[in-house]
Amino acid sequence: MVLNQEMADRSGEASTTSYERDETMSARLDRNYNELLQELRVMQAGIQILFGFLLSLAFQSRFTAVSDFQRDVYVVTLVSATLATGFLVAPVPFHRLVFGRRMKDDLIRAATRYVAAGLVFLFTSISGATLLVLDFLLSRGVAVATTSVIGVVFVVLWVAIPMRARAQSDVGVRSGGGRRRA
Repeated sequence: MVLNQEMADRSGEASTTSYERDETMSARLDRNYNELLQELRVMQAGIQILFGFLLSLAFQSRFTAVSDFQRDVYVVTLVSATLATGFLVAPVPFHRLVFGRRMKDDLIRAATRYVAAGLVFLFTSISGATLLVLDFLLSRGVAVATTSVIGVVFVVLWVAIPMRARAQSDVGVRSGGGRRRA
């Protein structure tokens, strides 16, 4: 909004914060799908690296020295990483199966749900991997406390800040600031 005002001040035109686009429904669906694919590329790379690390971890010689707690955290983390991978890759086979059937709106709706579920499992995987490594290196209390703080930071970054921005945007829409379309 500040950038819009600065640009308007320089050009002498009135500022606008409307995100309305003059596009057809199919163009909007294509744009939304492309934006979703960009998001998926980031998440898929991260979960694949984490998943590979977790798979190799069990075959390390020192892994036999883990406690029951660490083994349990490892199993939950590995299963979460597996599910995150499944959900974050799921839009690909969905797209392949509905390709050419004019179902892009269904694809985007399903992919959005897959991404939401994938993010939950990604969060669980990152938290579990952090807890596992910290518990191996530090005391259990420090590992749990540190992982909890990191978890709160993730929730703030991934949920609280975007939801706050969304709520502020909704207030602007209700007060006549214009409807913003995705």
